[in-house]
Amino acid sequence: MSIIEFLWYALMIFLWVAYLFVLFFIFTDIFRDRSMNGFVKAIWILVCFFPLGALIYLIVRGRGMAERSQEAQQAALAAQQAYIREAAGTAGPADQIAQAKALLDNGAITQEEFDAIKNKALSA
Repeated sequence: MSIIEFLWYALMIFLWVAYLFVLFFIFTDIFRDRSMNGFVKAIWILVCFFPLGALIYLIVRGRGMAERSQEAQQAALAAQQAYIREAAGTAGPADQIAQAKALLDNGAITQEEFDAIKNKALSA
């Protein structure tokens, strides 16, 4: 095998792997898009199996593909932050004072205990 053949095979393998990555991102976008019905999704999937079809999809729906990806990332980040807040269970000073006021109104704590909680929350 000559160096030219080796470089040709390396280039073909690189292009094949790059094409598979593009297909993965296109299929992810097709299934993520809620504006298309199942029939349209099936047609795009069949078209995208051909390299020219994948290129057409990227040209026609590329901008929307980026927007849907960004929306999915923002939704995942919001869900992650909500989970972290829930798991951490730490509330801000205003929340701590509001919880203590509710306990005071219910009679679960005394006025002195409420003042101590309020001072501790404000000093933090």
